Amino acid sequence: MSKTFQIPVDTQKLYHRAYLLSLVTIFYNIIEGLVSTFYGAGDETLALFGFGVDSFIEVVSAIGIAHMILRMKNTVLAERDKFEIQALRITGTAFYILTISLCAGSIINIIYKAEPITTFWGIIISSISIITMYVLFTYKIKVGKALGSEPIISDANCTKTCFYLSFILLGSSLLYEFFRIPYVDAVGSLGIAWYAFKEGREAFEKAKSKSLSCDDDCC
Repeated sequence: MSKTFQIPVDTQKLYHRAYLLSLVTIFYNIIEGLVSTFYGAGDETLALFGFGVDSFIEVVSAIGIAHMILRMKNTVLAERDKFEIQALRITGTAFYILTISLCAGSIINIIYKAEPITTFWGIIISSISIITMYVLFTYKIKVGKALGSEPIISDANCTKTCFYLSFILLGSSLLYEFFRIPYVDAVGSLGIAWYAFKEGREAFEKAKSKSLSCDDDCC
């Protein structure tokens, strides 16, 4: 359900800023996904490859958020529309597939003692991601609080989850690149798989409830 109303100019500017932040999130994740999967496959590092796939899934989620913000600029929203619900279902399914794939890949790598050629690019990409996600989180949370918008604040908290994922990749990449600790790439992959499972579960819960009120960190 929605109700059309006239939004003050200052509020419109805030919604415009929120929309631009969602676009930055989309385009950044596309680039991050392409680079991460390319180097992840080439260097045989499962953690980096999984991180890249996660970025692509986040693109679908971010498109749903961008669509929601455009609706919020003109209407008072009570629940998600069909497009947003479908985006959540696709996101949830993709996260579950990623979880299973990373768990299976980690087990295979441990059994066959497979190790990355290098994790150098994992260090570089995760470092850039940490900075980018922190900046996006900071601005999203400011805009969300200024608007008093629970969905935008929750989207900021989902960006914070990506921030944590970047630290997992950075940690596993550093440990392997400098100390050649066996199986650390597989452990990093399992850490990413855990977050992927958690995000997938939350996506399906939100799609089922349809509500825009949020009881957890991700909306």
